[in-house]
Amino acid sequence: MQTRREATIIGAPLDLGAGRRGVDMGPSAIRYAGLDDRIGGLGYAYEDRGNVGTAVAEAIDAGDEHARFLPQIKETCRHIADVVADAARKGATPIVLGGDHSVGLGTLGGLQQVHGPGGVIWLDAHGDLNSPETSPSGNVHGMVLAAGLGLAGERFRGEGWDLPALVPSRVALVGVRSLDDGERKLLQELDARVFTMSDVDRLGVERAIRESLTHVAGPGFVHISLDMDVLDPDVAPGVGTPVRGGLSYREAHLAMELISESGLATSLDVVEVNPILDRENDTAKLAVELVASALGARIL
Repeated sequence: MQTRREATIIGAPLDLGAGRRGVDMGPSAIRYAGLDDRIGGLGYAYEDRGNVGTAVAEAIDAGDEHARFLPQIKETCRHIADVVADAARKGATPIVLGGDHSVGLGTLGGLQQVHGPGGVIWLDAHGDLNSPETSPSGNVHGMVLAAGLGLAGERFRGEGWDLPALVPSRVALVGVRSLDDGERKLLQELDARVFTMSDVDRLGVERAIRESLTHVAGPGFVHISLDMDVLDPDVAPGVGTPVRGGLSYREAHLAMELISESGLATSLDVVEVNPILDRENDTAKLAVELVASALGARIL
């Protein structure tokens, strides 16, 4: 991360964008795993801004089946954007704890308010590049990167952010291994750098991350969006949408260490921790470790 030593934690217990319940408990699980002590131990001034408010799925109607709960998701993301923007203006590193990956629209929106459009490394088993027209499920967490690029349609625009929040030529995806047909088609048209897990196997995680960092570097912001399902389920079982064949424990740590060493990253999301599916909070504990590596923790 950058040389500044302030971190602002924002909890986003949103699970309206996912098909499986439980990730709304992710922020609590990560905090319970000792996030504050770990970050404080690295010498950061640490502020926890608590959780933004979210709607409860059982109390509202899902609405459009092609973009389920989108108005409520946008409202939550507006609040996330406000807190992220406030932290960024103060020179702190915003760290957003999800919730499902749709919280990323709020993070990107807040960063865009302060810096203008920037770049992102998207560490995820999935592309999150669907739109309401292409999504097989209608779950918004699978559309959020397309939305950040301004490619998911006018319905994603809202008060609190302008779209696109990302420069299309400054997007890198790492660890991808589950794509829908619409996402494959879009990736053929985008100037994005994509490292599937097959690429990572062949080239190594170090090359994938270094090339990704080069691709996303530039003015404004460089955001790191870490979906815990980028890791193999044997390592991180408590995630919303597990896909076998992901990053190992050490590959994930190396990725975060390389990101930290680069000094490029301005912000971080950690999303899709689902305590209902976890073993003894192991996935949340790993999330804390990975945040620490991104903030500069080292073995020696």
